[in-house]
Amino acid sequence: MKPLASVVKAKYLKDYVIDLTFDDGTRSAVDFSGWLRGEIFEPLKNKGFFKKFFLDGSTVVWPNGADIAPETLYSVAKKEHNKKLDLMPQKRRRSA
Repeated sequence: MKPLASVVKAKYLKDYVIDLTFDDGTRSAVDFSGWLRGEIFEPLKNKGFFKKFFLDGSTVVWPNGADIAPETLYSVAKKEHNKKLDLMPQKRRRSA
């Protein structure tokens, strides 16, 4: 069984986007705006509150207890990472 991915670093970029780095080295900017629905996520619409995220265990968490499963974040990050690779010229991709 493959171990779950863990977020090891998170840096606020802009709006609702956080740059995430995972324990396997995968790194990507993840836009959280699509998850800001429902009672627990409503306070995160305030960007000041959104910026108060921190790492707890293996994922990003906010003071009100809101979080996104690390495997969900990893899946999104991996897709974004692969999109970037697809846009890279072939020569650069081989050395990346």
